Amino acid sequence: MIDEQRTRPVLVGDERATLTSVLQWQRDTLMMKCAGLSDEQLRRRAVAPSGLSLLGLVRHLAEVERGWFRNVVGGEDVRGYFGKNEAGEWREFHVDDADVAGSFKIWEDACARSRAIVDAAESLDVTGSADGEAYSLHYVLAHMIEEYARHNGHADLLREAIDGATGE
Repeated sequence: MIDEQRTRPVLVGDERATLTSVLQWQRDTLMMKCAGLSDEQLRRRAVAPSGLSLLGLVRHLAEVERGWFRNVVGGEDVRGYFGKNEAGEWREFHVDDADVAGSFKIWEDACARSRAIVDAAESLDVTGSADGEAYSLHYVLAHMIEEYARHNGHADLLREAIDGATGE
């Protein structure tokens, strides 16, 4: 696996620094899993019968960043980046005609916006809501670490099927 630069997690620090650095490590890991691949490889559904691809994961995580940080914590009403298809299905995993560079830019911008929202929050106890349920920033950060970690496991399998590369 190409050893791209990842932000080292805070090993001794306060809770915000620890959570945000572990989340950034997970974001960097997804970028590392995608590094050095062609557009075709990023679109490839490498593990049959799944429709999952590395590009689909990047697009999905852009949507997850948007939903949890901008809409829930930030109180915005930002609609999905990739929309729905004619059948009403979210399009983030439909990547055959997706703009690869544009998709990565959306994800990177979504991550930057998420970091800004976290940085601006007074504390981890700040709350937002979705569907009538309250969520603390603390919960959202923990959930996002879990979300990325799960999908990075998928990314590891996808990358190995594409070119044999493995690694953390």
